[in-house]
Amino acid sequence: MPKQFDLIVIGSGAGMNVAARAAGHGMQVAIVDNGPLGGTCLNRGCIPSKVMLYPADVIRTIQEAHAVGVHATVEAVDFEKIMARVWEIVLDGRREMAYGVAQTEDVTFFNADGAFVDAHTLQVGDERIEADTIVIAAGARPLIPPIEGLEAIGYLNSATVFDLETPPESLIIVGGGYIAAEFAHFFSAIGVQVTVVGRNPRLVPEEEPEISEVLQRKMAEYCQVYTGYEAVRAERAGDLKAITAIKRTGDAEQDAESHPSNTKTFTAQEVLIATGRRSNADILQPERAGIETIRGGWIKTDPYLQTSQENVWALGDARGRYMFRHTANYEAEMVWTNAFTEHRHAVDEHAVPHAVFTHPQIGSVGLTEAQAQTQAQAQAGHGVLVGIKRYYDTAKGFAMAEETGFVKVVVENETGRILGAHVIGPHAAILVQQIVYVMNSQEGNYLPLARAQTIHPALSEVVIGALGNLRPAGEHAGHHHHHHQDAHGHQDNE
Repeated sequence: MPKQFDLIVIGSGAGMNVAARAAGHGMQVAIVDNGPLGGTCLNRGCIPSKVMLYPADVIRTIQEAHAVGVHATVEAVDFEKIMARVWEIVLDGRREMAYGVAQTEDVTFFNADGAFVDAHTLQVGDERIEADTIVIAAGARPLIPPIEGLEAIGYLNSATVFDLETPPESLIIVGGGYIAAEFAHFFSAIGVQVTVVGRNPRLVPEEEPEISEVLQRKMAEYCQVYTGYEAVRAERAGDLKAITAIKRTGDAEQDAESHPSNTKTFTAQEVLIATGRRSNADILQPERAGIETIRGGWIKTDPYLQTSQENVWALGDARGRYMFRHTANYEAEMVWTNAFTEHRHAVDEHAVPHAVFTHPQIGSVGLTEAQAQTQAQAQAGHGVLVGIKRYYDTAKGFAMAEETGFVKVVVENETGRILGAHVIGPHAAILVQQIVYVMNSQEGNYLPLARAQTIHPALSEVVIGALGNLRPAGEHAGHHHHHHQDAHGHQDNE
C-alpha cells in the first residue's frame, strides 16, 4: 500500500512555502527532493552568486574611482574568504530548513528522485506515496549543449562552480545570458582572464537592445567577448582546454565550418558552461500522470497554476516562464490560495521584475519597447511612448561620473499606464523597483511618480527624468550621445 499524505510537494525551493502553510494547517505533507533542501536559489543560485558578486562590485568601484579623482588599487583578493562566506550562508540556510523539517511531525522529507506512477501516486526510491493534491515545484537544472568532446575534457557548470577552491588563471565561459554575464563579472574582477563565447548575436538577449549594447561595451573592457559564436568542439591543448566555435551569421553557406575565417579556437585553464536551464520534468515522467508539458518539457499550467491534471499544480522554474525566486514565491502563494481556500486568483504577470548583477547592474520589469509596440498593433488605437534619461544628465549621476547608465520607460499613450522599465547602471535593481510598485497600484499609471517630490540630488531623478522625456516609440535614436544642454539638471532644481 502506498503511504498516504494530504499533500505532496516535489521540490524544496519555493515549494517549501506551500508545504509549510499546509503543515501549519495540520495536513500530512511529503516533500520530495533529490538534492539538499532549499532548491536552486539557496544552494546553487541567487544566494551564493550574490555573495560572490558583491566583492566584484567593490573591486570595480575601486578601479574606476579615478574618474572622480580618487586613485586606489586593490591589494589582494581573498578567494578563500569569499567562498567561506558563500558556504556559510548556504549551509546555515540548509541547516535551518533541515531542523524545521525534522521538528515538524506532519512533514516527511524524501531525499530522492520522485516519478509519477499515476495522477496521484509517486515512486520515490523504493517507496510509493500518494496524495489527493500534488504541487510540482521541481525547478530546472543547467542545460549542457551538445559540444563534441566536452565530457572528455571536463567542465564547470553554474552549480559546480561554487565548489572551486582556487580560481583558475584563465576561464572560457560558454553562454551569453545573465548567468554567463554574472560569472564573467566575478571572475574577471578577481583577476581571472575571461573569454565569453555566446551563440546569440548579443549579450543578455532578453533585455532591451540598448542595454545589451552598453553591457557588451563595458564587459569588453575587462573580458574578451565574442557574441554570435557557437561552441561546437572541445579538446585538450597541453595543460589547457580548448573550445572551437563557429561564427553564426544565419546564412547557411557562410556558417559552414569550411569557412576558416568563421572559426575561432579559444584556450584556457578551465571551461564554464552557462548556456541556460532545462526542465527537471523529465525526471518526474509527468506523461504517466496525464500532465501535459510544453516544448522543452516545461509543465503546462492554466491561469490558476493548475496542470492538465486536476489537483496537480505547478509553480516556479518548472513552468519555464519567469525563472526568478521572487516569482516562484508569489506563485507559491497563488497555489496555496487556489488549491486550499475558496478563493481563486489568476496569476498576474504584468509586472514581473528581475535584475542582472553584472557590472553595470541591470534591472528590468514588464514589456520591452518592441514587445509594447507589437501589443499596441494588436490592440489598435493604443500608442506607445518611450522615455530615456541618462544617469550623467542628473546631478547625482554626474557626481558619480556615471557615463554609460540610463533608465528607459515604456508607457501606454492614452492611459499613462507604465508597460515596462529597463535600467542599466548603479543600483539598477533598486531604481527599477520604484516603477514595479507603481505598476502594481490601482491604475498602474505614472501619476504617483509625477505627483511626488523627488529627492534632489539623488539617483531617483533618473527614473523621473525618463518619464519627463516621453516621446512616441522609435524617436529616441542616438540617445547615447552626451546632452549637455540641461546642465545635469541643475538650473531647474536649484
